[in-house]
Amino acid sequence: MDSAVPIRQESEPRLAASVSRWLVRWRTPLALLGLLLGLFGVERSRQLEYSRSIASMFDRNDPAIIPFRRLGRTFGANAAVLAVYDDAELFSPVGFDRLSKLTQQLAAVPGIGSATSLATTPLGRSIIATDTNPAAARLVQLMEGYTVGSDRRTAAVVCVLAGGAEADDGVPGRGDTIDALREIMQYYPSGTVAGETVMLRDGFAMLRRDGNLLGTTAGLLASVVLLLLFRSLRWLVAPLAVVLLALWSTRGLLAVAGQKLTMVSTMLSAMVTVVAIATVVHIIVEFRRRRADGEPAEQALTGALTQLFWPIIGAIITDMIGFGSLIASRVGPVHDFGVMTVVGAGMVLLAVALAIPWFALAGRLGGDPGRVWGEGKLDGGLDRLVGRIVQSPGPILAVAVGLIGLAAIGLTRLEVQTDFIQNFRAGSPVVESYEIVESRLGGAGVWDILLPAAEPIDAATLARVAALEARLRADVTAAGGTTGSGLTKVLSIADLLETVSPVSLANLESSAVGSWMVTAAVGLLRQQLPQLADSLIGRDPADGSTWLRVMLRARERQPAAAKRQIIDQVRSLVTEHFPATGRQPAGEVTGFFVLLAQLVERMLADQWLTFLLAAGGIFLLLSFGFRSPVIGAIALVPNTLPIVVVLGLLGWWGSPINMGTAMIAAVSLGLSVDSSIHYTTAFRRRLARDGAIRAALETAHQTAGRAMIFSTLALVVGFLALTTSGFMPTVSFGGLSCLTLLGGLIGNLVVLPVLLSLAASRFGWGG
Repeated sequence: MDSAVPIRQESEPRLAASVSRWLVRWRTPLALLGLLLGLFGVERSRQLEYSRSIASMFDRNDPAIIPFRRLGRTFGANAAVLAVYDDAELFSPVGFDRLSKLTQQLAAVPGIGSATSLATTPLGRSIIATDTNPAAARLVQLMEGYTVGSDRRTAAVVCVLAGGAEADDGVPGRGDTIDALREIMQYYPSGTVAGETVMLRDGFAMLRRDGNLLGTTAGLLASVVLLLLFRSLRWLVAPLAVVLLALWSTRGLLAVAGQKLTMVSTMLSAMVTVVAIATVVHIIVEFRRRRADGEPAEQALTGALTQLFWPIIGAIITDMIGFGSLIASRVGPVHDFGVMTVVGAGMVLLAVALAIPWFALAGRLGGDPGRVWGEGKLDGGLDRLVGRIVQSPGPILAVAVGLIGLAAIGLTRLEVQTDFIQNFRAGSPVVESYEIVESRLGGAGVWDILLPAAEPIDAATLARVAALEARLRADVTAAGGTTGSGLTKVLSIADLLETVSPVSLANLESSAVGSWMVTAAVGLLRQQLPQLADSLIGRDPADGSTWLRVMLRARERQPAAAKRQIIDQVRSLVTEHFPATGRQPAGEVTGFFVLLAQLVERMLADQWLTFLLAAGGIFLLLSFGFRSPVIGAIALVPNTLPIVVVLGLLGWWGSPINMGTAMIAAVSLGLSVDSSIHYTTAFRRRLARDGAIRAALETAHQTAGRAMIFSTLALVVGFLALTTSGFMPTVSFGGLSCLTLLGGLIGNLVVLPVLLSLAASRFGWGG
């Protein structure tokens, strides 16, 4: 038979009482210590930096990141900014001079390593004579999609940033460089800047604003709700103080540890707010109940802390288990978010100990939380809910099982959002910039093939490259099977030499003289146009190997399945034409387009791993704490229900999973199970006292259940602040958190009591 002991209640009651008395007795020194800790956190948190590199989102040993790092080392390829504008006179002397002047102006911007455009080609001004100069016509056609649009009026200057892609995290002034480019381009018709670096820079600037504003706003909104509920300024300030102390001390510790903020770090403030508000509300409700029974304030607070001591510790530990499961993720931002939130949850426990005793007892004005408007009706409603639960447990359980079954089918229909631009609100500058690239320059999906080569580059090597490119143009298909439409552009050194050479490379392949001519042409190109040559032929400084680069362009606005199809086809062709040999490695496919197509998919796969780890860890903790595996299993059910239902509905609606959505399962489980611990503890305590199941349910509803309602209401209002973000994963995380919090409330007020009452009857817990 299962024991009827709530978490640690009988084993160590003296410890809870002793610690509670100590916290109340030394409340003033502890509050001063909390103030010093908060000031330390504020000062240290100024040193926190953001990790802006796309490579930092993957594990260093991830197979997908190795060629991407090689691309950055060898070509500096992922540190480029595209400056684009509209010019109807582009192919006239006036338009060419305008482009040439702009190219020189952009190249002179501090932080720019090189600038390439139609004005920097070997043909000079004669490039505009496409009607009379066949070489110019071929070269312009070759550069379509990179430095000129097919409309022949969209001009682009490719600006390579100094420092390379690997320096994205640490180059000072890189944001200033992008701002300077943007300042110049605003004087040109439809002038804008685009590129992966620009998108990441704008995204992180938005996230920095969100992190500073939305986290504070969420805490303020939640505290204002508590003010309206309890009508006490003291109990407005107290939870807000806990939130701010926990948040700033967490940020300070992260700064000391050298941790960098990531693309999902904005949600750290929200997680700290949830844990803090939920914990403080349970203390408020129990303290208010004791004061209503006539206990003196100091005695009431000591008693409340003693009674809630182990439930609060158990709830914080379950939060840490839920958050900590994210550390197992292979995706960098999710892993780091797990570390940050574990630290944050621990700091909430410390902040409660340092701040609440002093705030609860300081002064005499407004010490007791007031009754909530309409709370009398809430009392009756909770009692009636208990009556329905006792009368109809079977139908309630059947509805819950039906919802889980229906939603589970929707889980199989979940899709991932691989279009990174969808992470920003429509109409934002970064979206408008990418719309121009997508519509006028052949697609915003930029990626590359790296092909190993031996020096010197000969005709046979370039012929192999040309043969691969021919297959890429002809055989790679988009969704629907439209031949040749999967890639909008394919460009390599073979295309460049083919364009300027009077003889086809295929005719030079088998000739010694032909190979000599190709080698000489490559050498001449490196001398006269080193920037262009270095973008197509590079040496990896890590091992000295030579690589040829094939630049690809594809449409970014495609479903995840279509992107996977295109990438798989390209990989297959590269492996066929450039397989690994004893002397050389195989060709590699990489780039921003490839990584982002994999990123959220891996997050989704990791979501179920982290969810299982969280569920397993929480089950073990609850089973040990309550000394009952039955209770451990029961507590998981009402908290799993809203997660499955919400994600299942997303699958049914066809709403793609983004970075914010992909973390919701493990995080929500860790958060909502807090209420289950408090409810189950209150239920088992009353049940052990008089053995009446209905009375135990009524007590749990009127104490822990009441606190759940108040805290959920405050948190849902607070989380609405996240839905105003310009970064859509933050919006999704905020909205889905509201839904899962509400679902967890329903589960803990309806499903959990049903399961507890059935288990109590089955195992004879009521005596």
